Amino acid sequence: MQKLIAQVKQFARDENGITALEYGMLAGLITVLIIASVATIGTTLKNVFSDVAATI
Repeated sequence: MQKLIAQVKQFARDENGITALEYGMLAGLITVLIIASVATIGTTLKNVFSDVAATI
């Protein structure tokens, strides 16, 4: 029983999992921002090319 309690305490103090989780959340946030930026730029470029095509 003592060994189990010691392992649980060590697991609670271990921060490696927390760091990995933080990096994962940061990567997800960056991915969402990139997708939103590309979607916005794509729409803007479509409008620019449509205006150029209409002018020609």
